[in-house]
Amino acid sequence: MTRFQYYVASTIDGFIADEHDGLEWLLQFGMADFAEHYERFLASVGALVLGATTYEWVLREGGGWPYGELPTWVLTHRSLDVPEGADIRFASGEVGAVADAAAAAAGGRNVWIIGGGPVAAQFLAAGRLDELLVTYMPVALGRGRPLLPVTTVTPVLTLTGVTRLGDAVEHVYRVG
Repeated sequence: MTRFQYYVASTIDGFIADEHDGLEWLLQFGMADFAEHYERFLASVGALVLGATTYEWVLREGGGWPYGELPTWVLTHRSLDVPEGADIRFASGEVGAVADAAAAAAGGRNVWIIGGGPVAAQFLAAGRLDELLVTYMPVALGRGRPLLPVTTVTPVLTLTGVTRLGDAVEHVYRVG
Protein backbone atom coordinates (compact mmCIF):
# COMPACT_ATOMS: atom_id res chain seq x y z
CA MET A 1 0.00 0.00 0.00
CA THR A 2 1.33 3.43 -0.94
CA ARG A 3 2.35 5.64 1.96
CA PHE A 4 2.95 9.39 1.80
CA GLN A 5 6.20 10.02 3.65
CA TYR A 6 7.86 13.29 4.62
CA TYR A 7 11.52 12.23 4.70
CA VAL A 8 13.69 15.13 5.82
CA ALA A 9 16.70 16.25 7.86
CA SER A 10 16.18 18.81 10.60
CA THR A 11 18.27 20.69 13.10
CA ILE A 12 17.61 19.79 16.72
CA ASP A 13 15.69 23.05 17.05
CA GLY A 14 13.33 22.20 14.19
CA PHE A 15 14.63 23.88 11.03
CA ILE A 16 15.14 22.26 7.61
CA ALA A 17 16.96 25.19 5.99
CA ASP A 18 18.46 28.46 7.09
CA GLU A 19 16.77 31.82 6.48
CA HIS A 20 18.13 31.93 2.92
CA ASP A 21 17.09 28.33 2.08
CA GLY A 22 20.69 27.20 2.56
CA LEU A 23 21.70 23.73 3.70
CA GLU A 24 25.33 24.31 4.63
CA TRP A 25 24.45 23.29 8.19
CA LEU A 26 23.46 19.85 6.82
CA LEU A 27 26.03 19.41 4.06
CA GLN A 28 28.89 19.79 6.56
CA PHE A 29 28.11 16.26 7.79
CA GLY A 30 28.64 14.57 4.40
CA MET A 31 26.86 11.36 3.46
CA ALA A 32 29.09 8.62 4.94
CA ASP A 33 26.75 7.85 7.87
CA PHE A 34 23.60 8.15 5.77
CA ALA A 35 24.22 6.75 2.28
CA GLU A 36 23.07 3.17 2.83
CA HIS A 37 20.02 4.26 4.84
CA TYR A 38 19.09 6.82 2.16
CA GLU A 39 19.48 4.30 -0.69
CA ARG A 40 17.19 1.85 1.11
CA PHE A 41 14.60 4.59 1.56
CA LEU A 42 14.86 5.76 -2.06
CA ALA A 43 14.37 2.19 -3.32
CA SER A 44 10.90 2.23 -1.72
CA VAL A 45 9.86 5.46 -3.51
CA GLY A 46 7.72 5.43 -6.64
CA ALA A 47 6.90 9.15 -6.95
CA LEU A 48 7.96 12.52 -5.51
CA VAL A 49 6.22 15.74 -4.49
CA LEU A 50 8.09 18.94 -3.67
CA GLY A 51 7.69 22.67 -3.64
CA ALA A 52 9.26 25.11 -6.09
CA THR A 53 11.91 26.33 -3.63
CA THR A 54 13.17 22.79 -3.00
CA TYR A 55 12.99 21.97 -6.72
CA GLU A 56 15.04 25.03 -7.65
CA TRP A 57 17.58 24.25 -4.92
CA VAL A 58 18.02 20.69 -6.21
CA LEU A 59 18.50 21.93 -9.78
CA ARG A 60 20.96 24.62 -8.68
CA GLU A 61 22.97 22.64 -6.11
CA GLY A 62 22.42 19.02 -7.05
CA GLY A 63 24.63 18.78 -10.13
CA GLY A 64 21.80 17.45 -12.28
CA TRP A 65 18.48 15.83 -11.50
CA PRO A 66 19.24 13.08 -8.95
CA TYR A 67 15.90 11.24 -9.13
CA GLY A 68 16.09 9.81 -12.64
CA GLU A 69 12.72 9.19 -14.22
CA LEU A 70 10.68 9.02 -11.01
CA PRO A 71 7.38 10.82 -11.61
CA THR A 72 7.66 14.15 -9.80
CA TRP A 73 5.10 16.82 -8.96
CA VAL A 74 6.32 20.33 -8.21
CA LEU A 75 3.81 22.55 -6.43
CA THR A 76 4.12 25.98 -8.00
CA HIS A 77 2.23 28.72 -9.81
CA ARG A 78 5.18 29.36 -12.11
CA SER A 79 6.63 27.72 -15.19
CA LEU A 80 10.06 26.26 -14.41
CA ASP A 81 12.78 24.51 -16.40
CA VAL A 82 12.74 20.71 -16.64
CA PRO A 83 15.99 18.72 -16.77
CA GLU A 84 16.39 16.36 -19.70
CA GLY A 85 15.11 12.87 -18.93
CA ALA A 86 13.15 13.95 -15.84
CA ASP A 87 9.42 13.26 -15.49
CA ILE A 88 8.32 16.58 -13.94
CA ARG A 89 4.72 17.79 -13.64
CA PHE A 90 3.81 21.22 -12.30
CA ALA A 91 0.67 21.65 -10.21
CA SER A 92 -1.09 24.24 -8.08
CA GLY A 93 -4.18 24.30 -5.94
CA GLU A 94 -5.37 21.69 -3.45
CA VAL A 95 -2.99 18.79 -2.89
CA GLY A 96 -5.69 16.10 -3.05
CA ALA A 97 -5.53 15.75 -6.84
CA VAL A 98 -1.71 15.72 -6.74
CA ALA A 99 -1.79 13.06 -4.03
CA ASP A 100 -4.14 10.88 -6.09
CA ALA A 101 -2.03 11.24 -9.24
CA ALA A 102 1.24 10.60 -7.37
CA ALA A 103 -0.17 7.50 -5.66
CA ALA A 104 -1.34 6.12 -9.00
CA ALA A 105 2.05 6.81 -10.61
CA ALA A 106 3.94 5.28 -7.66
CA GLY A 107 2.76 1.81 -8.67
CA GLY A 108 2.32 0.55 -5.12
CA ARG A 109 5.53 2.13 -3.86
CA ASN A 110 5.66 5.15 -1.57
CA VAL A 111 5.37 8.86 -2.34
CA TRP A 112 8.18 10.98 -0.94
CA ILE A 113 7.09 14.43 0.17
CA ILE A 114 10.53 15.98 -0.16
CA GLY A 115 9.71 19.44 1.02
CA GLY A 116 9.70 21.95 2.05
CA GLY A 117 7.84 22.17 5.27
CA PRO A 118 4.84 24.01 3.77
CA VAL A 119 4.29 21.16 1.28
CA ALA A 120 4.36 18.58 4.08
CA ALA A 121 2.00 20.77 6.13
CA GLN A 122 -0.45 20.93 3.20
CA PHE A 123 -0.45 17.13 2.88
CA LEU A 124 -0.92 16.79 6.64
CA ALA A 125 -3.83 19.27 6.64
CA ALA A 126 -5.45 17.37 3.75
CA GLY A 127 -5.16 14.08 5.66
CA ARG A 128 -2.72 12.73 3.05
CA LEU A 129 0.48 12.42 5.10
CA ASP A 130 1.08 8.97 6.61
CA GLU A 131 4.58 9.21 8.07
CA LEU A 132 7.29 11.66 9.05
CA LEU A 133 10.85 10.33 8.84
CA VAL A 134 12.92 13.07 10.47
CA THR A 135 16.68 12.80 10.85
CA TYR A 136 17.71 15.19 13.60
CA MET A 137 21.22 16.52 13.04
CA PRO A 138 23.39 17.59 15.99
CA VAL A 139 23.28 21.31 15.25
CA ALA A 140 20.95 24.24 16.03
CA LEU A 141 20.25 27.27 13.83
CA GLY A 142 18.02 29.42 16.03
CA ARG A 143 15.92 30.43 13.03
CA GLY A 144 15.21 29.41 9.47
CA ARG A 145 12.62 27.36 7.58
CA PRO A 146 10.55 25.30 10.03
CA LEU A 147 10.26 21.53 9.84
CA LEU A 148 6.46 21.56 9.75
CA PRO A 149 4.83 25.01 9.66
CA VAL A 150 1.30 23.98 10.59
CA THR A 151 -1.56 26.42 11.12
CA THR A 152 -3.54 24.16 13.49
CA VAL A 153 -2.66 21.56 16.09
CA THR A 154 -1.59 18.29 14.47
CA PRO A 155 -3.03 14.91 15.34
CA VAL A 156 -0.95 13.00 17.86
CA LEU A 157 2.03 11.40 16.13
CA THR A 158 3.08 7.88 17.13
CA LEU A 159 6.78 7.10 17.28
CA THR A 160 7.28 3.84 15.37
CA GLY A 161 11.05 3.74 14.95
CA VAL A 162 14.37 5.24 15.96
CA THR A 163 17.63 4.74 14.05
CA ARG A 164 21.01 6.09 15.03
CA LEU A 165 23.02 7.37 12.05
CA GLY A 166 26.40 8.40 13.44
CA ASP A 167 25.72 11.44 15.62
CA ALA A 168 22.27 11.94 14.05
CA VAL A 169 19.03 10.17 14.97
CA GLU A 170 16.10 9.37 12.68
CA HIS A 171 12.66 9.35 14.27
CA VAL A 172 9.82 7.75 12.33
CA TYR A 173 6.33 8.95 13.27
CA ARG A 174 3.00 7.61 12.07
CA VAL A 175 0.32 10.26 11.64
CA GLY A 176 -2.91 9.72 13.58
